[in-house]
Formats: sequence, structure tokens, C-alpha cells
Amino acid sequence: MTTPTASTAPTGNGRGPSPQGSPSHGPSTRAAKPYRRSQVDPLAGLRTPADPPWDVYLTGTVFLDIIFTGLDSAPVRGTESWARGMGSSPGGVANMATALARLGLRTSLAAAFGDDHYGEYCWDALEHGEGIDLSPSRTVPGWHSPVTVSMAYEGERTMVSHGHEPPPEEPAPDCPPRARAAVASLVPGRRASWIAQAASKGARIFADVGWDDTGAWDLAGLADLEHCEAFLPNAEEAMRYTGADCPREAAHALTAYVPVAVVTLGAEGAYAVDGRTGETAVVPAIAVEALDPTGAGDVFVAGFVTGTLADWPLADRLAFAGLTAALSVQEFGGSLSAPGWAEIGAWWRKVQSLDRQDPEALRRYAFLSDLVPEEQGRPWPLRRAVPTIGFRRSA
Repeated sequence: MTTPTASTAPTGNGRGPSPQGSPSHGPSTRAAKPYRRSQVDPLAGLRTPADPPWDVYLTGTVFLDIIFTGLDSAPVRGTESWARGMGSSPGGVANMATALARLGLRTSLAAAFGDDHYGEYCWDALEHGEGIDLSPSRTVPGWHSPVTVSMAYEGERTMVSHGHEPPPEEPAPDCPPRARAAVASLVPGRRASWIAQAASKGARIFADVGWDDTGAWDLAGLADLEHCEAFLPNAEEAMRYTGADCPREAAHALTAYVPVAVVTLGAEGAYAVDGRTGETAVVPAIAVEALDPTGAGDVFVAGFVTGTLADWPLADRLAFAGLTAALSVQEFGGSLSAPGWAEIGAWWRKVQSLDRQDPEALRRYAFLSDLVPEEQGRPWPLRRAVPTIGFRRSA
């Protein structure tokens, strides 16, 4: 499909487990805000009065992300580098939560927030800016918000993070809130009790995984896979865990552990296998002008979760995940770069208007025609990453 040049591939937030471990959380001391609907509800035809209150539940660490872009090369020791662009936004698990909410899913997040200005900014951006339910979250008095500085250059990025140990975990709810699905980041050798609890309540679990610093690459160490419907590693992770010689072979091997395996293939797109039906799908990456790849992997997962909950065919789910990830890298930051339906609609209308389009490529995304909103003269603008987190109000 003819699109702007410079291809990119979905990448995650690059953090893995946070240095302080799982954030503690309990009932929020702030009043929950009403859910703000997006332009499109992809689950509209499936909703019933008996549905859970939330479409997706997730938990993890929220970082304040500070992103430098426009660097000509990696920083050189002993020198000062100037970036042509900078943005600030909530990061970490906020990347996934924001991407899900912008795609129209009712999203609930359990996380710890510092009571500093960074924490207040992240809370406000997620609750008021994105309509994410933070009632399972809490503010931790005296705790410094974790911070990540990301430097984007040559289509990749380097990240430096800092965080403090949180106080001991307060009593938490016996189980997560009821939801159609939950997204988990698996940690080798460690079970997360909430995953089994969510699955027992009917949630469909989607999981990714970070780099295994232990070097074991043992699937038995990912014990919570037994609760998962889908596992979405990248090609290198999938091959190391399975010992396969190629990503596609690895994807098939993973279906012995989880019903659906999705392996991202970098510039080649992504490959998926449904072990229950034998169905496979492959979708090439979309070429875009990449500004910042931070969080694109989270957006990819959010797109796949959305399509799965909407009961789309496997190939459509994979194509949608790749599209949302590709659109996200054209903006600063992880969370606030996630596209909404207005951006998806604008892309779909643009590619259809271009000359000499590949008919097969257009058919791959034809399912969007019944989803994207009508073109608007002045669509409601999405909140984007900004160089600073706020200014003093004038008297």
C-alpha cells in the first residue's frame, strides 16, 4: 500500500519490570469520573445489560515520560547533544491504558501515583484527559513518581529510568474489577495472583513479556500463560522461548501453551496463529514517517485486544493492530501518541484517494469502512505530549 516513507515496527515501552516491583494499590481517595465515550464504540453491537462494567482491566507502574526527538545520533560520552523536539506524557502502563481508551474500550487501571506534581499530572491526563477509570488506583504520600527519559534517533530509542521503592502494599481488593479482558506483562519466574483472579471472573487475558535478563528463556517460568488467551512476544523473544529457527515456527510452537500466538516481525509486520482453529494470518508493516517509536508495542497489543473483543477475523485484528502502532510513531511519546478513530479514519480516507493503490492492500483494510466516523471539519483534538507539564496561571 502506498503510504509515506520510512517503515517502522511495533516496539514496546522498553522497560520490563520496574525497579520497585509491582505498585501497591487500594481504593482511590479521589472520586471516580464518568466514562467519556470515544467517537466509535467497536463493541456496540455486542453490549448487553449483563456485561461487566469494564472492557479491559490492567495494572502496573505509571512513569512520567520525557521524550527527546530529532537527535542526529546517539549521545556521545563527554559531549552535549541538543534535541530538536521534546515531549512529556504519562508512560509505562499508561501507554496501554490510553491506547485502549482511545479505541473506545472502557478501561480501568490500578496503579500507584506519587503525590508530587508529576503524579498529579499523570493522574489528570489519564482520568480527565482520557476517561480512564482510576478508582482502583491510589496516591502514595511522599513517593516520588518514576521517571523515564527517552531519546529517539535513527528509528530507535534509548531509555534511562529512575524510581524509588514504594511503601509496603496496603490491603487491596480481593480481586480485580469485572472486565471482559485484562492485559498482563508477564515476568519470568513470577506469578501475579491478580491474573488468575481476573480469569476466574471470565476475563480474557492477553499477555506480552519483556526481555528475560536471567537468560533462562524457559516457558515454564511464564506460569501465568495457563490463564491467557493470547500471547504477543516479538520475534526474538518468541524464538528464544521456543528454540525455533524462525518466528513463524515459534508462533506455532507457542500454541502448545496458549490458544493464540502473535509474533511481531519488525519491518516485516506480524504473524498470528490460532491454535484452536489452525487459522493463520500475516500482515506486512505499514510505512510511515516515524518520529518516536516509544510505546508502539503497547498500541499494537491494544489494537489486537480491541479487534478480538469485537469478534473480528484474525487477519483483521492483526491488520488493525499494525495500523494503530504505525500511526502512533508519528507523534511524541508513548501514551499520548496513541491514535483515536479520527486519525484512523483520516488515514483510511487518504490511502483510498491515492493513485495506483494496490487493490489487494486496500481490501486488507476494507473492514474499516464500516467503523471509521464521518469526516468532520473540526474533529475534537486528541491530547498530545507537550514540552512541559504545565505553566503557572497568570493572576
